[in-house]
Amino acid sequence: MARGLDHIVHAVRDLDAAAALYRRLGFTVGSRNRHPPEWGTENHIVQLPGVYLELLGLGDTARIVPHRARHFSFGAYNRDFLARGEGLAMLALEGSGAPDADAFRAAGIGDFEPFEMARDARRPDGTTVRLAFTLTFARDLKSPDLGVFTIRHHFPEHFWNPALQVHANTATAVAGVVLVADNPSDHHIFLSAFTGERELLATSAGITVKTSRGEIQVFTSTAFHDHFGTPPPGTAGGARLAALRFAVRDRDALLAALEAGKVRSSQAMGRVVVGPEVALGATLAFEGN
Repeated sequence: MARGLDHIVHAVRDLDAAAALYRRLGFTVGSRNRHPPEWGTENHIVQLPGVYLELLGLGDTARIVPHRARHFSFGAYNRDFLARGEGLAMLALEGSGAPDADAFRAAGIGDFEPFEMARDARRPDGTTVRLAFTLTFARDLKSPDLGVFTIRHHFPEHFWNPALQVHANTATAVAGVVLVADNPSDHHIFLSAFTGERELLATSAGITVKTSRGEIQVFTSTAFHDHFGTPPPGTAGGARLAALRFAVRDRDALLAALEAGKVRSSQAMGRVVVGPEVALGATLAFEGN
């Protein structure tokens, strides 16, 4: 099956500071949530229609479980990622649970048991609702520093909230995510199997997968700098998540939000770009009139 973007994990060392930064960027930021003890992580959510950004930090790490055969440890992965630095740590696509695990196993991109997670959440009106998810992990053997999985929302009506999808910067969607790699074509087979999309566009800059909800691009480091004007993360560990592309409805409102938040930005290829030195290891690009 074809899988569109569901969310992107931005791992940070100071979760309060990250939430404050995204508010200064003009985003509406959800309340702080705590994951299961075996993960040892906490988050804030920035929602857009059908896709979201997860600001993720470490909480109590004493009970984080290690990786083991057929079990990917979300907590251990993000703990180790943050030991190396901040930035875009994981990419999640919409999923179906166990069928994804079967498909990934058959394609040779992962042999992990799906992970079931559930918790209560409090809505803005004070009512408590149940959230439950199934996470199915995959692996690009050429990219040990890249975390990827699919997620099935069992109660999507409890998770998505239109009020949290209205932003002062007028962001309306995640147009795409951008990775960097020494040789983007090395990751063609993996991305095709992970996304379920057979058609990939190859250019001199890299490769592009058009999913049902946003693009996934893999650029060379040189092409990334040319497109965004910012330094990409190192690629010693294979392909790395480097940038998020947001679609905005009103460029003037975006610039006003950045000015009000005292957020330094630049211009590149018609985009407004907030670089990794400001955006905690990530490049954030805003596109629109």
